[in-house]
Amino acid sequence: MLEKDLKDYSDEELILDFQINNNVKAFEILVQRYKNPLTNYVFRFLGDYESCIDVVQETMIRVFRNKNSYKSVAKFSTWVYTIAGNLAKTELQRRKRTAFSVERSKDDENIIEVPDNRYRPDKQLENSIKEKEIQDALLKISETYREMVILRDIQELTYEEISEISGLPVGTVKSRINRGRAQLQKLLRKVYRD
Repeated sequence: MLEKDLKDYSDEELILDFQINNNVKAFEILVQRYKNPLTNYVFRFLGDYESCIDVVQETMIRVFRNKNSYKSVAKFSTWVYTIAGNLAKTELQRRKRTAFSVERSKDDENIIEVPDNRYRPDKQLENSIKEKEIQDALLKISETYREMVILRDIQELTYEEISEISGLPVGTVKSRINRGRAQLQKLLRKVYRD
């Protein structure tokens, strides 16, 4: 009987192989599978590519270090998206705290510098104008709804998967997705008037 190639393993089989046999190759395959989808998810959540890369790297570091925390009762994707989502939320909270931090100059106590953490187009991926408008609109909707809309409409996860990731009942997930979509629709009306 021929043995399956590691690349043919399911996510759950790979993490199990990594847990039991400490097979780093299995972990590397998981990183390759999830690097781009997680980058897309976190970028849509944060709107900043550099921070997004840091969050995704930290997610993979946590998966590596905490491999034995994963339990096979949930899908691997649910576990990894939960980690990435929590780190993205932490980054957003950190930004909110530092956005208003004030530094005084040593030379003149009256000069105040406020760091600028706004959207920087020069650091963004090259996107179309509509893509930029969608991203801007995503960043304007409530954080609570944004996560749900991204997981459903961009990452294309099921309501049940989103429920597992967020720890919310499916009905609440659906409600938040609908409210988030309504907020987005209102913000994007001018973009899609054709």
